[in-house]
Formats: sequence, C-alpha cells, structure tokens
Amino acid sequence: MPRKWLTLAAVCTGVFMLLLDVTIVNVALPDIQRDLGSSLAGLQWVIDAYALTLAALLLTAGTIADIIGRKLVFASGIVVFTIGSLACGLAPTIEILVAARAVQGVGGAIMFATSLALLAQAFAPKERGVAFGVFGAVTGVSVAVGPVLGGVLTTGLSWHWIFYVNIPVGIAALAVTYFGVDESKAPGTRRIDWLGCVSFSAALAFLVFGLIRSHADGWGSSTVAGSLIAAAVLLVAFVVVERMVADPMIDGALLRVPTFNGGLIAAWAVSASIFSALTYLVIYLQTIMGYSALEAGLRFLPFSAVVFVAAAVAGRLSDLVPVRWLIGPGFVLVAAGLWLMRGTDPTGSWTQLVPGFVVAGVGTGLINPPLASTAVGVVEQERAGMASGINSTFRQIGIATGVAVLGSVLASHFADTVASALTGGPLSARAREIGDAVADGNMAGVLGTVPGPLRAGVARAAAQGYADALDRVLLIAAVVALVAGLIAAALIRSRDFHDPDASPDSDTAVDTHTVRAEHDAGAAQDVPIGKTVN
Repeated sequence: MPRKWLTLAAVCTGVFMLLLDVTIVNVALPDIQRDLGSSLAGLQWVIDAYALTLAALLLTAGTIADIIGRKLVFASGIVVFTIGSLACGLAPTIEILVAARAVQGVGGAIMFATSLALLAQAFAPKERGVAFGVFGAVTGVSVAVGPVLGGVLTTGLSWHWIFYVNIPVGIAALAVTYFGVDESKAPGTRRIDWLGCVSFSAALAFLVFGLIRSHADGWGSSTVAGSLIAAAVLLVAFVVVERMVADPMIDGALLRVPTFNGGLIAAWAVSASIFSALTYLVIYLQTIMGYSALEAGLRFLPFSAVVFVAAAVAGRLSDLVPVRWLIGPGFVLVAAGLWLMRGTDPTGSWTQLVPGFVVAGVGTGLINPPLASTAVGVVEQERAGMASGINSTFRQIGIATGVAVLGSVLASHFADTVASALTGGPLSARAREIGDAVADGNMAGVLGTVPGPLRAGVARAAAQGYADALDRVLLIAAVVALVAGLIAAALIRSRDFHDPDASPDSDTAVDTHTVRAEHDAGAAQDVPIGKTVN
C-alpha cells in the first residue's frame, strides 16, 4: 500500500478516536452521575475538561510538531491519549475522571494539531480533495456515532468501557504511524511561544469556569464576574504577547485573510451549535424519556447515517463546487434541523426528533469536508501545522463554550420552570429549592424528601421543565448556526486559496502575504494584507 494511504489511515484512526471521545461520553453521563455521585456542573466538566485542554494546547502542539517532526509528535499524542483513556476508565471519583479527561485532551491536542499537516505533506495538491473528503467524513461520523457506540458499551458492559475501547485502537494507530508515516518538519527554526500558550490557556479556563458557574452562583457573583474579567484580561494579554514575540502562536497575517476567518467561525459554530446540543438531547432521551444508554444511542442512528452519506458526497463536491456553497447551505440546514427538533414532548415519542436529525445530519455532513480543506488551503504547505491547529482550536473552543453556555441556559430555565409549576401548590414553600436541586441533577434526592402522593407531580413538572428548557437551548443553537453560516459564506472566497503550482506572478497565486481584493470600479488587483482599497 502506498505510504500516503497509510498516512491517511493513521491520521483518520487517531482523529476518529479523539473526536469519538467528544460525544461517546454523552450517553454515559447519567450512569457516571449515579456511579460517582456527580452534579450537573460535574458532568459539564467531564466534557469541557477534554475540550478545554484540546483547545488550549493545539496551537503549541502544532508549532512543536513543525519544529521537531510531525510524525514523532503525532505518535506521542497517541501514547498520551491512550494512557489518559486508561486513567478515565479506572477513575473512582468525578474529580479524578475530570483530571484524566484533561490528560486525554492533551494527547488529543497533539494528534489533532498535526493531522491535516500530515495529510498535506503526504498528498499532492490535486489529490487532497479525496484525502480531505475522507478526513471530513471521519470527522463528522466520529462525533456523530459517539452516542451509538457509547450506548452499546455502557449498556452492554459499563461506562468504564467507553474509555477502555481506546486502548486497542490507540495501539493499532501507533503501529500504523510508526511503520507507514513519513517524518516531516517545517523549514527553518521557530521558537515555541510559551507565554502565549499560558495566557491563552488560562483565558479559556477562566472563561469556561465562569460560564459553568453562572447558574449556580449567578452572573453578578464575585466568582463568575471575577472569572470572566480574568478571562478578558488574559485574552488581551495574549493579543499583546502575540504582537510582540518573534514566533507567535497565531500569525496575525492569517487573521487578515477573509477565507481563513470564515473557516474559524464555521469551525467554532458547528461545535457550539449541533454538537453541543447533542449533549442535552442525550440526557433528555435517557433521564426524561427513560431510555437506556443503548436505546438512546440507537435513536441517534438517523443523524449518524445521514452525516456519513452527506460527508462522502461533500468530499467529492469539494473539488467541483466552491466551498462557500457547501459550508453556507450546510449551516442553514443545521439551523433548520435544530429548529425542527423543538417542541419536545416528554409524553410523546422520540420520533418527533427524526426530521430534525435528518436535516441537521445533511447540513453537518456538508460542512465538515470543505471545512478541513479551508483550514490549510489558504497557506503554504510548510505552514499547514499552524493553520490546522488554529482551525482545530476553534472547533474545541466551540464545544467548551457551547456546552457551558447551553448548559447554563438549560439549568436556569429548567429551575425556573419547575419552581413556577410548583408555586401555588402544596410544595409552594419549597418550589425554588426543588427547582434548583432538580436542575442540578439531584432528582432522586429531591423525590426522597417529597411526600409519596406528591412525587408524581414533581416528576411531571421536572419532565416538562426539562423539555421546555431543551427547546430554548435548541433555539439558541439554531440561531448560532444560521448567523455563523451567513457570515462564513460571506467571508470564504475561492481566490484566497493558495495554489503552490502557480507562478508568483500568476493571478491564482495567493499566499498569506497577498490577498485578492475587488476595486470599487470592479477591477481586481493584488493588495498586501493590512492595506485597504478605496
């Protein structure tokens, strides 16, 4: 087998494993909560600790890979991720599980940061459409199939096995990487921007912490306000650092290319909308509608199957159709699908979600393959590590912030709805207490303190309250997808894509130092980044 296909196999195996762990955990959350006695905030951290370390370290990992070798770094990431998976499976408390998930995220960041760069090195420019198509399909399906596989493992064995399954897969990926992937580095010598890495990582940590604590402590509390202020200060410090250091984590020239920015918005939004909403849809199917982990996972099959088919089609179309006409309409379909999922009825059938699953699945499948090519298509091959790292970082920031914000909205609305339903009845004096406790995931404990004849009424109020809160979450996610899709479609331009086969004077030669701009009279001219055309 040609080594380029072995490279594709190794990259896709590693990326499938690390992205699978974004959503495979979702269907196991109720079991983890019961087994480890976790609150809703603790469950959010199980997801966000992983996404946060992924986002925080992707850029630094990409730079390290460019310096010391992408194959070596990718293989190291597989090892760290596999060890983290073992620690997750053995975790006896929610705190240790969260810490182990962070270790998984470190390994995932190392793999993800080098994935597209390895593909760009292995495949000639004219062959990358197929490679990115396969990569995009794997990206979409790995996240989408997580609930199904997680349900099988959780119900058939236990939640621990959603992590143990990574061990043989990691060993296989490591073997293929060692024997089938060629080493590559970026030319020249760059220094690692440790100060930028620390300020960026700390800013994300404070941001997510503040968002998750916003329901429990209130937006005006010193904890939440202090965390958000610290995040803002550190983010400003990061920007200042990036303008001062010789080798920044983020090259400012990239952020002046409209297509690159459109790709970043799309990467953030696809995670912050549909994939973040999946977390709370899974909890709804299990906790409110009473399905087991396996039953809940199987009900996501319509979504997973459609994502797979649509991604395969989009991968082929990426070479024929401008990517903006795949990404933009894809987000419109994601928004429409999320809108169609609204109107959830705890006493109805899960099939009310199927139309939304299908429409959102088509949209998600259309987005992923062209988004992968957009990440590295506007830079020279030698800088693919940084470009893919930035794009992947925004995907994980989308998960971290999406889960935190949507979870906070859900918990707040959930508590208010339950408290409102109980006000005026025999439990009126405890309405707020019960609403807050139920929204924090302590339903069993609440029912134990309620007189027997009143428990059914509390359970009904909780079920309807979660359904109402879920509808609000789906609406917010739909708006995010729609707005992001419109912005991405407006920013992404075919002329920004770099063509390494073009001569420097060719009209199609575009790099990160020159972009194409339209003169107000309609004539095209080359304009250095940072300049404007009057």
